[in-house]
Amino acid sequence: MKPLIRWAPHQVAALIMGALSFPGLVSALTLEQALSLAEQQAPSLAAQTANLHAARSAAIPAGELPDPKLRLGLQNVPIEGDTRWRLDEEAMTMQMVGVMQDVPNRAKRRARIEAAQAGVALAGVQQSIERLSVRQATAEAWVASFAVEQKLSLFQQFYGENKLFSQAVQARIAGGRGQTADSVLPKQEAALLAEQEDELVRNQAVARAELRRWIGEPANQPLTGVWPQWPADAVHYQHNLDRHPALLAFGPMTREAEANVSQAIAEKTPDWSWGVDYLRRGREYGDMVNLSVSFDLPMFTGSRQDPKIAAERARLAQIEAQRQATLRMHDQELTANLAEYQRLSRVLTRLEQTLLPLAEQKVDLAMADYRAGKGELIAVIDARRQLVETRLRRIDTSRDLSLSNARLHFAFGDTQP
Repeated sequence: MKPLIRWAPHQVAALIMGALSFPGLVSALTLEQALSLAEQQAPSLAAQTANLHAARSAAIPAGELPDPKLRLGLQNVPIEGDTRWRLDEEAMTMQMVGVMQDVPNRAKRRARIEAAQAGVALAGVQQSIERLSVRQATAEAWVASFAVEQKLSLFQQFYGENKLFSQAVQARIAGGRGQTADSVLPKQEAALLAEQEDELVRNQAVARAELRRWIGEPANQPLTGVWPQWPADAVHYQHNLDRHPALLAFGPMTREAEANVSQAIAEKTPDWSWGVDYLRRGREYGDMVNLSVSFDLPMFTGSRQDPKIAAERARLAQIEAQRQATLRMHDQELTANLAEYQRLSRVLTRLEQTLLPLAEQKVDLAMADYRAGKGELIAVIDARRQLVETRLRRIDTSRDLSLSNARLHFAFGDTQP
């Protein structure tokens, strides 16, 4: 048995793009293809990838010592007498060259490393959040475009039914059982249908433009597939509440704030530095070497270091409070979205099982009464209009149900990087 071939995501996207370049090979675009293309082509994702690379590069020198300093100078140069401004006449005159190295204390360097690592983690989370956002926006754009196409596909059927309706009216007028003015009503119905179709064509252009924003030119391909449906498990969503994309960033933000607190506390521990200087004197005098060590003296912590520590701790408390506020907001959002999803599910079931069959039955009964001379043509027109509206409403409800499902899935279900 031959081993299965595993394709990398970029290879899948390349195959899709290549196939879409030849309309004869692929005539339609599925939702999964659109999502794959969006992950490969969305500029905002490329920006977040660059941001992650920048954070990783910036973290490399976080714990390193500062660059050493080169010291150059002159010491004990006379400014009076016959030897003024002479560098080789006085025994004390020296030309100096040296090196000095600052050494921040270990706690401060450790805190800088932790802050840099938290920055990398935050950039990674931001990339994941943007990926979920792009996937959700692409899914919503695909669903909106698919809904418009579903509506437009009904209009040929509407026009066909209108034509048969017009023929029935003409036959009744020819049989002497109808009024001549009735011949206008099917034409008016056809004109109103054309107006609705024109509006849908406009909506189609807008929806395709939104889809093109995320996947580029392949958005111009016809769409294929069915209404997307992701598992809508309220228990799973509630369990995943803490992993909502808007909450994912608070973890690394908290770690970064904690590192800033540690760094502010480390300011109380003295930094130090060392230096080596070579001192050159005149030819008849011996050269010298200086060795030096210096220490910071954080003596006034009450007016310098302590306010910084208090400020960083306040920022840490602010992040935690913001996280709690965001958690509560999305808990409310989950409850509202689940209620809306359940409502739309019931509405769609009612439309398909009750309202649509009744609307079709009403048209049949109104048309039967009209042909039998027991009903008015206006009743047929009203029944037909209600049937058209019910059919279009079923598509609108299917669209709204899919969009509600997508919002739940990408916020509370598909939260993995």
